[in-house]
Amino acid sequence: MHFDQRTQRALREAGLENETIVEISDRVAELVVEDAARLESFFDDNGTVYSDMELAHGRSDHPEHAVEYCDLFTHGADLRGYLRFDSWGVPVEGGRVLRGEERPELVELSLGPTVDDRVKFARSRDAL
Repeated sequence: MHFDQRTQRALREAGLENETIVEISDRVAELVVEDAARLESFFDDNGTVYSDMELAHGRSDHPEHAVEYCDLFTHGADLRGYLRFDSWGVPVEGGRVLRGEERPELVELSLGPTVDDRVKFARSRDAL
């Protein structure tokens, strides 16, 4: 079950049966797996992406990044992994597709230590 005890209690108080809560929890896990695959495909499709990340020595409002890989895994409702650029990398602690159902065009990741921020990535600077 991916809902904490308070959420489970609230759902039962709202009239949902335990079986329905389990089904919803399973669906949440399925959606996270689908999102992870879509996010990975965004970075696999294009070696260069643009972001709204603030870089200490950056000169651009939307810096360019050469991506080596994005490796994500899921556990229940959690999405985690690692995003590797050409010369550095950062842990990923969550993410979502913002635009592009079939082919993601704009995504957002929660990046871990060294960045510690939500960052949008796009296929072009104009998409940001």
